[in-house]
Amino acid sequence: MVVYPNEEEATSGSDRFCDFVDKTLALLSNSHMKKLSLCHVPRPRHKDAYQRWFWAAMERGFLELHLHATHRYFGVNIKTSFLTSKTLVKLTLSGEFSLELDRVFFPALKSLSLVSVLGLDCPNYCRLLDGCSVLEDLFITDADHWYLPCCGVFVESPCIKRLVVFFVDFDLLVEARLSLRLWESTNNHDDDDSSYFYDDDDDDDDDDFSDEHEPIFGDVTNLVAGISNILTLHLSPESLEVFHFCCKSMPVFNNLLKLSIESNKEKGWQVMPLLIKSCPNLQTLVIKGLVHRVTNRCGDACACIPKKHSRKNNKKRKIVKEEELCCLWTCHVKVLEISEYKGSFQELKLMRHFLGKLKCLETVKVSVDEDKYKDNEFLRANLLALPRVSSKCNIQFI
Repeated sequence: MVVYPNEEEATSGSDRFCDFVDKTLALLSNSHMKKLSLCHVPRPRHKDAYQRWFWAAMERGFLELHLHATHRYFGVNIKTSFLTSKTLVKLTLSGEFSLELDRVFFPALKSLSLVSVLGLDCPNYCRLLDGCSVLEDLFITDADHWYLPCCGVFVESPCIKRLVVFFVDFDLLVEARLSLRLWESTNNHDDDDSSYFYDDDDDDDDDDFSDEHEPIFGDVTNLVAGISNILTLHLSPESLEVFHFCCKSMPVFNNLLKLSIESNKEKGWQVMPLLIKSCPNLQTLVIKGLVHRVTNRCGDACACIPKKHSRKNNKKRKIVKEEELCCLWTCHVKVLEISEYKGSFQELKLMRHFLGKLKCLETVKVSVDEDKYKDNEFLRANLLALPRVSSKCNIQFI
């Protein structure tokens, strides 16, 4: 059922539209309607009617609900301690809606669209998102030219497969914190990259090394391009892999001054060489945890040496890498901040790599968990003994 009021009726103050919706919902009370789309101009004396229609849709088991309130007199306020529907699969809220919710439970909702919803603040937005346990598609547009959308703080959901966020002007952003995730495992995808390996054997053996991995789907190219003017960028371990596998072309971050990444021993640094090269004016590099998954594509941003791979028939393979100018040589980073440093051989080797390649480095801040790692003097001595290409480099322990 789709109902749209006549514009002349809305401006004249007639009650015919409200009467029509009430009568229609009453006549169809026993029918199995699947979808309701309602567009209207809220007016003060019809406040109860709008609430009545909304709750009728919730109670009758609609599969799809699309509501738009045109801004003119006042908005539509949905206030309840518990908002739930066991059947709702697709929900769209647009325009002058505001939500005041204590708890939300939409166990079947897979698609949520918030289109320029002016009255949805961050706490209620978070409660709405938390109540959608199987949500797959999230579409959000900016609420106003002067205000960020309700997701301005963050978008966090373990089940989202498709996220669309639209701003009037991405140039207004100065900082972005991304926590993107892939559904597919990437543990073996780099092992078969032909640009890093060649084979001594005949082509007849190609079938022994066929790529049996599932393809990785997703495209964040437009998202990355949209935030290319920001000053500060924070990336989770999963976001680093998403940038590598799902970004077709890396933009130049001319304005980026601070890059902050978080590492995980299960996630690789494949995108780091390209990312660093794409930040020509980077001043501060922050790394939370140096230990990451060693891959054949960490490149010159890392000192890791991947293990050589062998065929099923144990035939030898050679790793082929072209000698290229290290991305760190041309990097203008002045401040390097390392947290959760544990002093392992891999970490020490990576610190040697950074200190020996970053020519403009002036300050290195290293954070060690003193309660967990008692031998801090040994860790500090090893770091202070490393050679530094920059004569201005000063190592601080915090």
